Amino acid sequence: MMTIVQKRQKKLALTLQHHNLKALLVTHAANRFYLSGFELHDPQCNESSGCILMTSEGEAWLFTDGRYKDAAARIWPQDRIFIYSGNKDEHMATWLRDRGIRTLGIEAGSMSVAQYKALGKSLDLIPTRNLVEELRTIKDATEIQALKNSCALNHKVLAQIEPLLAPGMAEASLAWKIEQLFREQGASELSFETIAAVGPNSALPHAVPGETVITDNCPVLVDTGCRLDSYCSDQTRTFWVGEHPTSIFQETLKHVQEAQRLAIEHYLPGKAIKDADQAARNYFAKHGLDNHFTHSLGHGVGLETHEPPAVGPRSQAVFKPGMVVTAEPGLYYPQWGGVRWEHMVVITENGHEIL
Repeated sequence: MMTIVQKRQKKLALTLQHHNLKALLVTHAANRFYLSGFELHDPQCNESSGCILMTSEGEAWLFTDGRYKDAAARIWPQDRIFIYSGNKDEHMATWLRDRGIRTLGIEAGSMSVAQYKALGKSLDLIPTRNLVEELRTIKDATEIQALKNSCALNHKVLAQIEPLLAPGMAEASLAWKIEQLFREQGASELSFETIAAVGPNSALPHAVPGETVITDNCPVLVDTGCRLDSYCSDQTRTFWVGEHPTSIFQETLKHVQEAQRLAIEHYLPGKAIKDADQAARNYFAKHGLDNHFTHSLGHGVGLETHEPPAVGPRSQAVFKPGMVVTAEPGLYYPQWGGVRWEHMVVITENGHEIL
């Protein structure tokens, strides 16, 4: 019986045949992990843990360096591991040419210019986009369960954090407490750096937690997620700390949640993704609020927090069963703050399920 990884490799081989590519060098870390189970992360943005060579005939090789030799051997056939050394790209290019590979597909979004130039000296490189990501958009039952588990922990931590919100707590302290709660309850790490934004800072969609403190009556926006069994969660809630929420906060929260509800009605198999984004925008425009919605409606979630499909006005795709996406409309006012509310949603055969 084929393993999950082998099934994924077979699907990619068929994709390569469809695109008339004999081989693809997979350099994006999450794609590498998806096809091998090897190293979900690279050490840093300019350093790689390795890559996967996939051929249209279904052969798969793991390329890495000596630091990962033993780790690679634990999950990969040793006769399909190539350990490069010295000038990595020159060594790889020689190995490829020795095996008759002259034309090589590459992942344009994850290969550096330096590597492209180095490999391009002796190989004909063909840039590709999202070949593996397109496979990753449709989650299998195991992946969906992992995402449900991750999202359930997210719900739990958000519920635990709400009663802790109190005047005098700094954004950075709140973010640290959230990370502690996630890790204490089984998460391997955050899926992204927590956004904890107080007062006017909550009008910044990607605010960085600082020393701004919660006051007696103010909004607090928390956008956070964890990684559990390799899969990510991503949720946003906006709280009011104090007994007297302002009328503008209450109205804004009502509008954001209604826009989200209307958008999610479009999260259906076969439905154009951009229609969901447009539903939220139409609602905001009807109430004269569209200028305060400054980003797209959502994105896919899986091994990465942000992955295809994008849920926005330029999407040309349709929702398909197995997709897991967010719905996160927001309204932002620099004078006092903003409100964002985010759900993760799985597209099912007959509709959707909010996680």
